[in-house]
Amino acid sequence: MNESIVEAFTDGACRGNPGPGGWGVLLRCQNEEKQLYGGELNTTNNRMELMAAIMALESLTRSNHIRLTTDSEYVKKGITEWIENWIKRGWKRANNEPVKNIDLWQRLHAVTQKHQVDWQWIKGHSGHSENEQADSLANQGIDSVVQS
Repeated sequence: MNESIVEAFTDGACRGNPGPGGWGVLLRCQNEEKQLYGGELNTTNNRMELMAAIMALESLTRSNHIRLTTDSEYVKKGITEWIENWIKRGWKRANNEPVKNIDLWQRLHAVTQKHQVDWQWIKGHSGHSENEQADSLANQGIDSVVQS
């Protein structure tokens, strides 16, 4: 059985917020790489950051150990710090307001139950090669829905 760690580098982008947005994923396992991207016409940057993480995990066909690297503190803190309290409160924040992007948070939470995920945060646009590739893919995602 192959116990290799799958590396996932994710990014979201938006032209306007809200506006047309895209998500990008670079997956790597041993010497193989796969690139994924997509987009939506009317969305937000946070939704695209979440979609990138979701699509990275949902694209894997079997349970894996994944090191997922994001430049979104919103995604990393949401899934590692905030989500358990949101669930305990019935998907409400501390101020009793509904969690924003609840549909995507629920989808991300569900897919994380199938994998062992180590969440990593890196500063965006800081010269991190794989993050720059994920950003480029996210912009391809925007281009794919805008069709100028």
